[in-house]
Amino acid sequence: MTIESTTSENLLTDKPELYEARFPDPERRAGRWAADCLLRYGAGPRVLDIGCGTGRDAAYLHGAGRTVVAADLSEAMLSYARVHHPGPTYVPADLTGFDLGRAAFDAVVCLDSSLLYCHTNEQLDGFLASCRRALAPGGLLVAEMRNGAYFLGRTDLLHTPARSGFTWQGTTYRSTTTLTVDRTAQLLRRVRVWTSDDGSPPVAQRSAWRLLFPQELRYALAAHGFEVLALHDGPGPRTTPRWQDGDLPGETADADRLHVIARLTGH
Repeated sequence: MTIESTTSENLLTDKPELYEARFPDPERRAGRWAADCLLRYGAGPRVLDIGCGTGRDAAYLHGAGRTVVAADLSEAMLSYARVHHPGPTYVPADLTGFDLGRAAFDAVVCLDSSLLYCHTNEQLDGFLASCRRALAPGGLLVAEMRNGAYFLGRTDLLHTPARSGFTWQGTTYRSTTTLTVDRTAQLLRRVRVWTSDDGSPPVAQRSAWRLLFPQELRYALAAHGFEVLALHDGPGPRTTPRWQDGDLPGETADADRLHVIARLTGH
């Protein structure tokens, strides 16, 4: 079997309808979790959803009464979001460095591990500096991502291919995913090979997430003028029932997600 390799295309992010088919969220759990956090910590109405993807969470926040600007680097995602999840204002932006108006927002939301595409310290600093510029004094940063500490010792997750699949509009898509840890770069590297039964050739796609650890994140936030209000590990909001009455996830012994709520205390 011949595998075509590409770094400029991605089956799911370049075809947002497939992304939503592969990762359904009919109850808008991630958006609800973010909305609960904004209510609990008294955020104002102006919200930036950075790394918004298909716009599902941004649209939920809009429906909850927020004035939402949603930003993503993928024009395919933004075009899809404008049609399928209207309400927010959708704009292009790179989360590693953006300028959408100084002190224009009361909260920045960053969900579904988008923050982990900051692979270097410079990119993480760029993200946090951009959030600081975008937030009004006392504004919130609400983020949810993979917990780098979860992978410590979890060699059972590495090197062994994991297989999954889904069907959309009569076509079955199958993936084989292999994870490796680049310890020097502190990255979780992923090779995912896609096949489908529509006659398309297999495609190998490569991506990586920063293995960001809780105390490392706390330190970086403090360096950029943020006070951490809550830092939790636990299951992700897309994969578990949403927390009732605004409850935040509690700590678990072996949790794969990291949730942080921080307040800007100074510019």
